[in-house]
Amino acid sequence: MNQRKLEILLTNDDGYSAKGINVLADLLLKYGNVTVIAPEKAQSGMSAALSLAYKVRFYKISENEGNGNRLRIYALTGTPADCVKMAMNSFFSIDNRPDLLVSGINHGSNASAASIYSGTLGAAIEGSIYGIPAVGLSLDTHLEEPDFSNIEPYVDTVIEKVISHPPKKGVYLNVNFPYLKKNEIKGFKFARQGMGMWIKEFHKSLEKGEEELYYMTGEFIDTDSSELGDHKVVNRGYISVVPHNIDTTDYRERERLEREWNML
Repeated sequence: MNQRKLEILLTNDDGYSAKGINVLADLLLKYGNVTVIAPEKAQSGMSAALSLAYKVRFYKISENEGNGNRLRIYALTGTPADCVKMAMNSFFSIDNRPDLLVSGINHGSNASAASIYSGTLGAAIEGSIYGIPAVGLSLDTHLEEPDFSNIEPYVDTVIEKVISHPPKKGVYLNVNFPYLKKNEIKGFKFARQGMGMWIKEFHKSLEKGEEELYYMTGEFIDTDSSELGDHKVVNRGYISVVPHNIDTTDYRERERLEREWNML
């Protein structure tokens, strides 16, 4: 009996033409059919935002085969979370979910507070809501043409582990790779979301003749006292793996406030 092929949904927040998602699409073809639905243009910092106020365009880029599996690529003029919803409306359903959702490979780290704003992880969140095992992958560099070859074997390991040992329902994985040579990467380390924040985030644009406009930049302040913060793990040369829960309730704090507020 032939084993059913895996159906893999792939998206990102850098856009369908970004190098990271195309490297990842080629890697994923060894595991099954790959459906890429990604933003037409970069959607970084969109978290799990949805396009509620305007119509979106959805169109096909290409369809071909690799490793005996189908690769189809579509673009959407919306957010990463929109892309997951479009996939579930166009190719999949609640009764016919993809076996795996992969978001990335993002150009830049999504560790620490960046995980809150990340469109890469916004797509993983959306996948988890639908009950799809989901993982977001990010590479800690903002080079325009990053080299992904050093992390390819480690990406394979992540995919194989997620397929064989997926996270429980309601949990998605945030994986960040250091930008190092293959032999310099120390391996994997399970971590937690690091603590930190950005300051001095808006800078005034000084273009001649331009009205008073601002662009976002900023300085990152590390406020984490633990060495298990994912950004610290990556800085030490490890690949960080953080399980995130879409239920963000702090149950202990809920119980404490319920007692102390005494509002029953």
